[in-house]
Amino acid sequence: MDLCLYSLNGNCFYPSLEMVNPEIVLSGCNSHEEENRCSFNQHTSVSEELLLEDQMRRKLKFFFMNPCEKFWARGRKPWKLAIQILKIIMVTIQLVLFGLSNQMVVAFKEENTIAFKHLFLKGYMDRMDDTYAVYTQRDVYDQIIFAVNQYLQLRNISVGNHAYENKECFFVEPDEPFHVGTREENKLNLTLDFHRLLTVELQFKLKAINLQTVRHHELPDCYDFTLTITFDNKAHSGRIKISLDNDIAIRECKDWHVSGSIQKNTHYMMIFDAFVILTCLASLILCVRSVIRGLQLQQEFVNFFLLHYKKEVSVSDQMEFVNGWYIMIIISDILTIIGSILKMEIQAKSLTSYDVCSILLGTSTMLVWLGVIRYLGFFQKYNLLILTLQAALPSVIRFCCCAAMIYLGYCFCGWIVLGPYHDKFRSLNVVSECLFSLINGDDMFATFAKMQQKSYLVWLFSRIYLYTFISLFIYMILSLFIALITDTYETIKHYQQNGFPETELRTFISECKDLPNSGKYRVNGDPPVSLFCCCKK
Repeated sequence: MDLCLYSLNGNCFYPSLEMVNPEIVLSGCNSHEEENRCSFNQHTSVSEELLLEDQMRRKLKFFFMNPCEKFWARGRKPWKLAIQILKIIMVTIQLVLFGLSNQMVVAFKEENTIAFKHLFLKGYMDRMDDTYAVYTQRDVYDQIIFAVNQYLQLRNISVGNHAYENKECFFVEPDEPFHVGTREENKLNLTLDFHRLLTVELQFKLKAINLQTVRHHELPDCYDFTLTITFDNKAHSGRIKISLDNDIAIRECKDWHVSGSIQKNTHYMMIFDAFVILTCLASLILCVRSVIRGLQLQQEFVNFFLLHYKKEVSVSDQMEFVNGWYIMIIISDILTIIGSILKMEIQAKSLTSYDVCSILLGTSTMLVWLGVIRYLGFFQKYNLLILTLQAALPSVIRFCCCAAMIYLGYCFCGWIVLGPYHDKFRSLNVVSECLFSLINGDDMFATFAKMQQKSYLVWLFSRIYLYTFISLFIYMILSLFIALITDTYETIKHYQQNGFPETELRTFISECKDLPNSGKYRVNGDPPVSLFCCCKK
């Protein structure tokens, strides 16, 4: 006689007699009807499990489809794709318009600084190295008197629209009478002790208005210039270096009333910026929703795999649910929104943070254009670059960390040994730039030729230093770096021809053979698929 145990859900089990507890009520399965019932319950349980697996495979396959395949699977419009295309156009136009405005601001700053050097530095001429110095005491006095007189006569000699601040202060050290007038009237009451003199600073304050923006249908900016002329004698070498530093602050022009087409143009630009913000908000919401759904599906798949296969999903498979492209788009949207708000404030002349705004808009536009690569990756011929970069990135990072140790060693050595004798090794930052240029083959002969030969030992060391660095990095490290990328490229090409190695996740999904247009991915509420969609294959 066969023994069967009936559980609460109706399933039938056949335990051995040793496993049966005497307290459990046993019933005999003598009839064919009861045997068929047990067999039916077992078959139903297996069918439900297969159905759950099939649903999970179909859900995962739909998640990893491209926008056109998702449209054919469920008839859902690719809103994220459409918004990204619209956002690329709008953000690029916004950046170009702001870039033209920022160019006017930068040009106004630079041209004013050059004009001040010619106005306040006696005998100044434009030079490539921008080094200006005097060597006699008389030249120092002449430079100071010339700068002060030029400042007092600025309105009569300057061709710009410069004006004085309301409050002006003169500080002269040491505390002795200082008479300012023409060169003939000045009796040179200022006395300097050059044996103890370290620095002399002259500070002037001026203001100006940038009328160039008005001609380009923008509201004008007002500028505050703080000029500092420094006579540097810290080295006491008989050479006093003179430098002019211009600290520029942009502020709102007060008591200016601009009307007409300029004001209307500003309003139109602010409306356009507001539309850019709304577009980026829509993109941000859609991408955040997709990231959240990906994390939810990841957790669902991990629990399903653990329950049915008694295995944990690997970290690499779990990371496939986190779409890095969406995260990059989210970052670009946040930067664009903040940058657009700053741009609107700048156009309204409430803020003047041109540099911050340009960094935000420039970075966001770069990320937006990089996001286009994601959609090119849906085509196999264009996907090669993305796959190569993705596969080579971990190896490249490890390789660069090792090469950086050698690079830093050469930087410190060159700075401490060659710094006193070579202009390109005076500071660590300059040394790093020089060595990086040498790696790319730039300006090699000039770097060798500019080495001073006052110390034969240092000159000989510089030759050994430069030859070993160039040989090591160009012929060995750089070649290995290129070989690393090339090897990854060849591996990816081989995979594209013969198939990629299957992970557990991809193997699990591949068992689902349903095509996107099979209709099996559709759920209640999905719109019908249009036969005239551009995505039709």
